[in-house]
Amino acid sequence: MPHLMSRRIWVLSAAVVLGIALPPVEAVAHSAEPVVSGHCARIGQLRVPGAAHQKVSCLAGLTTVSTEKSGHTNPEDYVGLTAADMPRPAGVPGIQIDGYFPDDSRSNTNHGWNHDAQFVLRLPDRWNGGLVVSGTPGNRRQYANDRAIADQVLAMGYAFAATDKGNTGVAFYHGQRYPGEAIAEWHQRLTELTVAAKHVVRQRYGRPPSTTLAAGISNGGYLVRWQLENRPSLYDGGVDWEGTLWTTNGPNLFTFLPVALRNYPAYAEGGEEAEAARQRMLDAGFAPGSEFLWDYHYRVYWDLTQRIYREALDPSYDGPLDAGVPFCRSGTPACDADYDYASRPQAQRAVRRIALTGRIGKPLITLHGTLDTLLPIGVDSDVYADMVRKAGRGALHTYWRVEGGNHTDGLVDEYPGRLTAIGPYFVEAVRSLTGRQGTVVSARTTR
Repeated sequence: MPHLMSRRIWVLSAAVVLGIALPPVEAVAHSAEPVVSGHCARIGQLRVPGAAHQKVSCLAGLTTVSTEKSGHTNPEDYVGLTAADMPRPAGVPGIQIDGYFPDDSRSNTNHGWNHDAQFVLRLPDRWNGGLVVSGTPGNRRQYANDRAIADQVLAMGYAFAATDKGNTGVAFYHGQRYPGEAIAEWHQRLTELTVAAKHVVRQRYGRPPSTTLAAGISNGGYLVRWQLENRPSLYDGGVDWEGTLWTTNGPNLFTFLPVALRNYPAYAEGGEEAEAARQRMLDAGFAPGSEFLWDYHYRVYWDLTQRIYREALDPSYDGPLDAGVPFCRSGTPACDADYDYASRPQAQRAVRRIALTGRIGKPLITLHGTLDTLLPIGVDSDVYADMVRKAGRGALHTYWRVEGGNHTDGLVDEYPGRLTAIGPYFVEAVRSLTGRQGTVVSARTTR
């Protein structure tokens, strides 16, 4: 199978998003194959291996244009993840399977099941031979990728499957037996779903997928990286949309979020300490020019993200507290603003269990925005690209740096003219990664 060319870094501008100059990739249209014995054929034969419960539905439309009306998605799962002008394709009839694998945690309330390890599989009548499998961003539930990923790939003819990763919500770590177990479960759940989805595809279409891609945003992008490093035989390639970087010695969330929590209040208050506080944040990895996003991220992302992931990986830091003290100022006992990852060997041991290496085994395209203010590009995907190169896997990696891109495309509408949506690049990445027959192909580019 042909591999992607040697490591490439593409700097992408808003002009590309507007259609003025698309990246020079092999964007071959995915022509769907003929209907396999009609609408919802073989629906009675479909069984998800290993599932504890499943519900099979024949639908006139599998994309959110239809599923929002029929109740086969939950818009709360994907709120804020896409820009308003993200395409909303319609007219993709087929089969949807909802269900869950055995699990003993109950944070996912979708369908009133109160059961984790929930999944969704969608099998279009007109199939291009491919399968896209995804884990959710953040700690969202199984429909979180429906607008950004599922809608787009279903319209291309792919089958699609997604998992809630086995735990959801801000207390996703509850019930873990050792630090980091809740995150390690994500690996197992995406592997579990990928294996099961391939079997279901064979049941529905009479043959296995010719191409299986992993795709995901943020924590879902981290899982793409992890799967291609650790389970490459299951996939033919992947698209990593600003995946979270975990490395034992840093950088990781714990090396830059506490810096933001310590310094942003002084920056926001102004005065003689403001410029020094700003410089410390820039030194920690936050991009110059992202300052207009700092207030929003302080209020919505930085504090919560630091506390819940620190609780998942280093619960002893704050003693009996559950994820620390929200928005505490530096100097408060057990405050996450004062968290020092370098002095926490117990945290480093936990991170080592989930850390990335860069040793991908299949072609990967990484997308990351230069104004990402939750996972700054300089301490995330820039670093991961170097890890891949140093691991001798640079020939498998393509890196698209999206100028003006931020962590969530929903903010594009909040700051008109200041941010670039990454969603359109995801569509181009899938098209550039695969050819008409669904095989992984080389992408052409210039430096």
